[in-house]
Amino acid sequence: MRRILLFLCLIASSALFAQLPKNLLTPTTRVSLYDEYDGSIHMKSRYKESSVIDEKSGTFDAKLKYNIYSDALEYTSQSKLYEVVKSPTIHARIDGDYFYYCEFKNQRGSTRDGYYVLVELTDRYRIYKRFTLKIKDPVDKGPITSGPTDPGILRMITTYYLEESGVIMELPMKKKEMLAAFNDKENELKDYLKKEKIRLRKEEDLIRLVARYNALKSSDSSPSQSLLSNTDRGN
Repeated sequence: MRRILLFLCLIASSALFAQLPKNLLTPTTRVSLYDEYDGSIHMKSRYKESSVIDEKSGTFDAKLKYNIYSDALEYTSQSKLYEVVKSPTIHARIDGDYFYYCEFKNQRGSTRDGYYVLVELTDRYRIYKRFTLKIKDPVDKGPITSGPTDPGILRMITTYYLEESGVIMELPMKKKEMLAAFNDKENELKDYLKKEKIRLRKEEDLIRLVARYNALKSSDSSPSQSLLSNTDRGN
């Protein structure tokens, strides 16, 4: 959490930004495999004004875009393509999204390294979202069926995670699965979902539900030290 707070403070207080130094960049090559597919391997099609924060050397301005397929923050200079060095001490803000390269583990101890976007920060837990691609390859209709080949399709998938002390749990987007994940407070949360008309696929509502679960756990006579202690999900 110290790193997150440091990042936010640097963003808020830095009046001057230096150019992005080459030691924070790694040369890379353009991915052309999916050029003919509908959709994009990038979160946004254009490079956006961004800030890169290196905890060791400071804040730098740059134009970046996030490559979902490569899980990379891309940067161009003199017609050459680079990606920002993947490190837990190097962060970026792109168009309002705060990207952190995190070395998380799931509840079974498997590594889940990669870029996560910070959604909610509290003293007890954090909520992140992560972007992945769903790839549907072209369908060749063959010589018998007339008509053109169905194009390949790329679709961005957003997955939300609850994190405590470097351990993450995927937050379900379906009511039944969410209540099962937090089953020690199932009845209270069921009432809350109904009363507040919570829609789990709405980011603001998901944040509210986790906050409610945290409040319920904190109000116990013997509160658990972890929001994840009641769950056993192999994400």
